[in-house]
Amino acid sequence: MALAAGFAARAGELDISVQDRPGHPLADVVVTAVPGAGAGRLAPADRSEAIMDQQNLAFVPQVLVVAVGSDVKFPNNDMVSHQVYSFSAAKRFQLPLYKGAVHHPVNFDKPGLVVLGCNIHDQMVGYIYVTDAPYFGKTDAHGKVHWSGVPADSYEVAIWSPFIADPAESLVHRVPVTQTVPGTVVVHLTRDLRTTPLPRPRRADWDY
Repeated sequence: MALAAGFAARAGELDISVQDRPGHPLADVVVTAVPGAGAGRLAPADRSEAIMDQQNLAFVPQVLVVAVGSDVKFPNNDMVSHQVYSFSAAKRFQLPLYKGAVHHPVNFDKPGLVVLGCNIHDQMVGYIYVTDAPYFGKTDAHGKVHWSGVPADSYEVAIWSPFIADPAESLVHRVPVTQTVPGTVVVHLTRDLRTTPLPRPRRADWDY
C-alpha cells in the first residue's frame, strides 16, 4: 500500500492541444505519450476490442487508434457489399466481399500504421494506428487530449493524422510532468492540411 500511495503522490497531468495553421483546433488527431526511456509499455490487460465500421461508402471512424494486441471488428452497415484489405507491414489481411457482421475480428499484433482500402470502392480509405504507448487517444472537438494520474516523468509526445503535412520531426515533443506542474504542449501546425489523406491504400493482386 505504501508503494501505491507513493506512486499516486508523484502523479500529474498531461494536456496536449493541436491547432491547424490558422490556429483553429484540430480534431481526430492521434496523440501518443511514452515516458522516459520507454518504460511502462502496454501490458496484455490493456488490450481491448474496437470497431471499424463501414457506412455511406466510408470507414467509420476514418482514423482508429488501438493498443498492440487489440482485436478490431469490421462490420459492414452500408447498403452495399465491401471487401476490406490492407497491404501495410504492420498488418496484411483481407476480408472477402460481405455485408453485415460475418467476419471474425482481426488481431493487430504489431505496432505501426495500417492503411485500409476496399477492393470494390477505390475512394474508401481508413487508418488503424496501432501503438504500444501507455497513453494514447485522439483529440476531441476542441483539439485537445487530457490525461490525469500520469506518473511524474519526461514524456515523448507524438501526433499523427493523414491530413497533417508538417515534417514528422516537428510533430514530436518532449514534455516534462511533475506532481505540481502539469505537462502542457500546444502543437501549432505550420503547413496547410492536406485535402486528400495520405498515405493511400496500395493496390495489388491477392493470392486466392
